[in-house]
Amino acid sequence: MNEPGTTRGDYFSEQAEEYARYRPRYPAELFTYLASTTTDRHLAWDCATGSGQVAVPLAAYFDRVVATDISAAQIEHAEIHERVEYRVAPAEASGLGSATVNLVTVSQALHWLDLAAFYREVERVLAPGGVLAVSSYGSASVDDPELSAIFAHFEWTTLGEYWPPRRALVGDKLRELPFPFPELAVPEFRLEARWTLAELVGYTRSWSATARYVARHGRDPTPALEASLREGWGEPDRQRLIRWPFVVRVGRAPGTSSSWSTSGARENP
Repeated sequence: MNEPGTTRGDYFSEQAEEYARYRPRYPAELFTYLASTTTDRHLAWDCATGSGQVAVPLAAYFDRVVATDISAAQIEHAEIHERVEYRVAPAEASGLGSATVNLVTVSQALHWLDLAAFYREVERVLAPGGVLAVSSYGSASVDDPELSAIFAHFEWTTLGEYWPPRRALVGDKLRELPFPFPELAVPEFRLEARWTLAELVGYTRSWSATARYVARHGRDPTPALEASLREGWGEPDRQRLIRWPFVVRVGRAPGTSSSWSTSGARENP
């Protein structure tokens, strides 16, 4: 999963500023729901936090949030909050104490992780009855079919060969990944935004595939996308509705820890 010049699983350091600025914001209702799943709200761990899009809203509900990411550049661009502590750390080695965490979250990143090692770490750090919540969004659509077709062509044809293989596991594919705890019934959440043309194009510059395209060709492919979208967009500052298919899975830890394998079965210690 390594890329030349990157640490394991780090696809976003080179475009950390764009990631912090242009990634979609999660619905407020999601955080209200996550907080309701646990009676103790002393500590939440946001793993693979990126620039803190989940960590900061969680801080409205938890006494303390530890937010980790393998990318120091992402952490440098993260939003500051007095109850959020950012750390550069891999998913399988959080540095948190055993049985101390009430909620673990992973958003748009589970597909990048070594699942067996990460799930062992989750089982170690979760307090009895604690909760693991993972979420992922798929490909965006625009509120105009022709614009959506142009956008999809850029994502899957122009950039098709530049996506790391695990990128195929986002969105609905999250449901197919192994999950270690009995799952809770989760309400449906919508992930959407009203963006200008510049904001939508900025979002594409935050993609790992865009960075890989630039590294190979020495040029940015997004101006051509912007030119293709401009005629049908209307005024450049017009805000259009952008939607992403959004999946959330939540499970509650048992009272005792056990080992986990990606085969999806519990194993004896």
